Amino acid sequence: MVTIIDARNLVHGRLASDVASRILSGEEVVVLNSESIVITGERDMVFAQFKAKVDRGDATKRKGPFYPRRADLMFKRCVRGMIPWQTSTGRDAYRRLHVFVGVPKQFQDCEKVRPEDAVRKITGKYTTLGAVSKFLGSNVR
Repeated sequence: MVTIIDARNLVHGRLASDVASRILSGEEVVVLNSESIVITGERDMVFAQFKAKVDRGDATKRKGPFYPRRADLMFKRCVRGMIPWQTSTGRDAYRRLHVFVGVPKQFQDCEKVRPEDAVRKITGKYTTLGAVSKFLGSNVR
């Protein structure tokens, strides 16, 4: 069973926890429009937190942890933190997750799901995963 999720205007952590539980239960999950995922909080604070994660790994000395800059890979990394990554169960579950920036042609006509847990009216300050990705220097828009 393949679940296709349109992530436009869904809350980052809530969506990631829902996706993590789905892939651990054996579903194959495809997440579209990852650049439009909403991260709540003050914009400068969110940027500083993600910048600190990227700066933690030094690519010139080949010392990790390496943190991605692209929106789709940042979301996958967030989900990876919510599954038992060190076990074969977690690795197999991670392989069932596919995340895309935008909507590829093969998924344009498919029925998309919006998890109710991740839908929340945003009343305060927020930014998107695409804005964070652009701030970090990603070329994928």
